Amino acid sequence: MTPANPFATPSSLPYELPPFDRIEEASYRAAFLEGMQAQRKEVHSIATRDEPETFENTVVALERSGRLLERVGSVFSNLAQSNASDSMLALESELAPMLAAHRDAIYLDGALFERIDRLRQRAPALALSGEQRQLLERYHIGFVRAGAQLPDADKQRLRRLNERLAALRTSFRQHVLQATREAGVWVDSADELAGLTDEQLGVAAEAARERGHPGRWLIGLQNTTIQPALAQLHDRALRHRIHEASVSRARGGAADNTAIIAELVRARAERARLLGFASHAAYVLADENAGTPAAVAAMLQRVAQAALIRARVQARELQAGIDRHCAAAGRAAFTLEPWDWHYYLERERRERYQLDSAAVRPYFELERVLETGVFYMATQLYGLSFRRRLDLPTYHPEVQIFEVFDAGGAPLGLFLADFYAREGKQGGAWMSHFVAQSALLAQRAVVVNCLNIPRPADGEPTLLTFEEVTTLFHEFGHALHGLLSQVHYPLLAGTNVPRDFVEYPSQFHEMWARDPDILARIARHHASGEPLPAALLERVLASQNFNQGYQTLEYLQAALIDQAWHELAPERCPSAGEVMAFETEALAASGALCAGIAPRYHSPYFLHIFADDYSAGYYAYLWSEVLARDTGRWFHDHGGLSRSSGERFRAAILSRGWTQDTQQLFRDFYGGPPDIDPLLQYRGLAGEPAGVRPRTFAP
Repeated sequence: MTPANPFATPSSLPYELPPFDRIEEASYRAAFLEGMQAQRKEVHSIATRDEPETFENTVVALERSGRLLERVGSVFSNLAQSNASDSMLALESELAPMLAAHRDAIYLDGALFERIDRLRQRAPALALSGEQRQLLERYHIGFVRAGAQLPDADKQRLRRLNERLAALRTSFRQHVLQATREAGVWVDSADELAGLTDEQLGVAAEAARERGHPGRWLIGLQNTTIQPALAQLHDRALRHRIHEASVSRARGGAADNTAIIAELVRARAERARLLGFASHAAYVLADENAGTPAAVAAMLQRVAQAALIRARVQARELQAGIDRHCAAAGRAAFTLEPWDWHYYLERERRERYQLDSAAVRPYFELERVLETGVFYMATQLYGLSFRRRLDLPTYHPEVQIFEVFDAGGAPLGLFLADFYAREGKQGGAWMSHFVAQSALLAQRAVVVNCLNIPRPADGEPTLLTFEEVTTLFHEFGHALHGLLSQVHYPLLAGTNVPRDFVEYPSQFHEMWARDPDILARIARHHASGEPLPAALLERVLASQNFNQGYQTLEYLQAALIDQAWHELAPERCPSAGEVMAFETEALAASGALCAGIAPRYHSPYFLHIFADDYSAGYYAYLWSEVLARDTGRWFHDHGGLSRSSGERFRAAILSRGWTQDTQQLFRDFYGGPPDIDPLLQYRGLAGEPAGVRPRTFAP
């Protein structure tokens, strides 16, 4: 690596923002290789010191190691998901097993573990702060879970498994990216697209033009099974085509993921057994708040029972609507299928609430929602202010940068907003960081929110559905968790918390999208500035729980698929040809099936569990939402959107990272253990009759 490489030294830009204008694809490989080599030297020096181990010369030294690798890794991992080229994806495939081997070289280093183990044994006699004790404990747990206590022969086997798993995860993600792009549905006649708005037609026409087919339309796919266009398209045959394109992704062809799933699940199960656990799920959950697969199953089943009752009632109502519609049109009736649900749901919504979802979108313009809604929420709760920075480089022209200031004007960090879908960007929505907060390293947070909102035609406003508004608040909740971190050691900072806790702040903040004060600010017509009529706003809020049986059940089905895969013993793992049959059987055995409802993700494109870090952890959204809705009740009881309540939540949760057991952090804030009832009430699953307006906060 030459000194001119932009990763060679820390960035001189504000908050160490990566110098995106200087980073070229050729910069990455050399920086990765040099970064791994440098950290190996640092770690070897720590492990072979002549002097006895101390907290400073061992644990803190580990925290300081690997700075070059962290700089290049944070940029590359982010851009490989949001702005990837073919050459970046090829490099990602090359690097994945190398990085896995690098991590194993550290965590399977016997001499290094002995120093940490001796420190932990002497911890009661050391003058350590609470955060220092937690850091030492997390390092010890990390080494043990990584296999540091295994005999050498098992360590070698573990290294091979980890390298293979890293390669498989990378291939899975890249296959989903490829398959989703290739599975877009081409349409040749505008008549087939009846039901879409002019704006949506323009987006589909522009997508076709970008692929070299002017005069046609291309319906692109999102990550999830159900595609947004299904709610509007009158043409049932086209709805069916779109659904089939969605569910058949990464099944067969060059981007087939079934063989990867079979090998990956077996390798995870073998690794778990090697480490002393009955299954991969048992291994994962032992270090989460849930603790055991049995605890996860109990929670999922309780919510599933309520959701299934509501979903089956709604399925019967929708089938009756289909029968009436077909009879009025003089056509033979048909059975409700997944590609029909949202279309007839919208008909039912219009009849019941006199509400057309498309009529609401002109009142939610992206910039207004962000600046007068999301940022306003952060100001009211935490005293934050935001200033757009046009002078700083970004990795794509669509990305915006905002500097974030604390109350009184103290600088906090940078927030990057990357909201539009594009080629080379993974579907879905997420938060990540380019720089993590750490007092030890004198770093403040640089975080990014990525969404996949279709870009409108040039000169047209970006209009959001109410669901997209909620997603914006959700992801910004993650951003706040990173920005408001006040932790000394990077391992414990920000969102470095258990998976079934990390979704807690995000799901808490998403509920502010329903707050009357915030809605009054953001719900204004993009052209006239007129507020959303009060009667229409009332109907929007009243309809929020209208489809909760479906929404909860499609999520639960995916969570149950995740648990089924990862509770397998190695000898019970299916072959590639049995992958889809296993999923079908697992869903049937769960008792969570309902006519017309498909899981949010089928296995071949289930990125969360086969490419990202949510294996055996997709339940975490629901587990965290229990905490979020309890917190909503607490805020309701303490005045709602206020600085005093916000500052208490910030001090107790957002600023603390993993400096203490996260279950205890919640109990200290909330004043007791979690209660699932507010979640059931918030989702409309606690017995309220259909159509009752959901409460802004659980009572």
